[in-house]
Amino acid sequence: MPMRARLDFFEFPCTPTAKWIRYRFDNALDISSTTIYTPLQQTLLPQPSDGVYCPELHMPSMAQSSTLVILLLLLSLYTSSAQLSTSFYSSSCPNVFSTVKSVVQSAIASEKRMGASLLRLFFHDCFVNGCDGSLLLDDTSNFTGEKNAIPNKNSARGFEVIDKVKAAVEKACPGVVSCADIIAIVARDSVVTLGGPNWSVKLGRRDSRTASQSAANNNIPPATSSLSNIISKFSAQGLSAKEMVALVGAHTIGQARCTNFRARIYNENNIDSSFAQMRKTNCPRSSGDNNLAPLDLQTPTAFDNNYYKNLISLKGLLHSDQQFFSNGSTDSQVRAYASNPSAFSYDFVAAMIKMGDISPLTGSSGEIRKNCRKTN
Repeated sequence: MPMRARLDFFEFPCTPTAKWIRYRFDNALDISSTTIYTPLQQTLLPQPSDGVYCPELHMPSMAQSSTLVILLLLLSLYTSSAQLSTSFYSSSCPNVFSTVKSVVQSAIASEKRMGASLLRLFFHDCFVNGCDGSLLLDDTSNFTGEKNAIPNKNSARGFEVIDKVKAAVEKACPGVVSCADIIAIVARDSVVTLGGPNWSVKLGRRDSRTASQSAANNNIPPATSSLSNIISKFSAQGLSAKEMVALVGAHTIGQARCTNFRARIYNENNIDSSFAQMRKTNCPRSSGDNNLAPLDLQTPTAFDNNYYKNLISLKGLLHSDQQFFSNGSTDSQVRAYASNPSAFSYDFVAAMIKMGDISPLTGSSGEIRKNCRKTN
């Protein structure tokens, strides 16, 4: 796992509220203890060896007040992700994993492409106001969801599979498992079913009651993006350039529509000529917008590292794909993953787990939808 910053403890001076607050964090930035002392209790306590002591009451200085505000913001930032747990449903829905897996495996057995489609839902959900299941909400006469946003319209698919998973999970554990968590489990199971790495999925997300088409249009990088634009979009979600390159390895499975790669195969120079010619046969200049081509030329239904090998050979299907190997800052990482599939798998898993931590709704926020397509 990647190294995480360690915050051993934060200690604050006495405040006008006459309370002493001490937050202790463990290595994963989860809260392991919170102690609140009144000044009276402080005077009765011997001074601890680690210096937690507040004998006087005073108004905090400007610097101390600023520090307190910053640290409380950090606390709120990490509290939501700290509430996610791989064992969240161990008592309330112990068979959730086997229930989801059965439906996912059946769907992919019927259509191999579905694995990539289900994985993509997780990306497109998490990049829009966090991993909250907002992508699944249907438009209504008085509600505009995200399904018709530019990155999703005639493109995002697999919603019927999510419906089947939700129905199966509701039958096993009514009103317990969120749609947001179902997307996360389904994404993992899709990768594993197609031969990719396994990992423990953190759970405990709740479902949003809102969606944002504008955020979907703005936050999800289009196929025409430059490398700097993609880095910026991932950075906005708290994901590094290294995590970005690992996550786009998801394009080792799935297909793209002609409308999304036409300009590349007809107009760009950093593309293998024979590869471009082959793709032109199924993607004419002025028709066939919905004709499909595999993102991974070699093994389009197997989760492996061939995507990166394709980029080195200038056979990236999308403009945005080839940007990761185009004499830029990410070339060396592409080469590393092309030659070391284990490194790719390891980094992909770590990045998927981190992406799943983007702004989840937890505790009493949001809801547990009965139907993933609409709010309760």
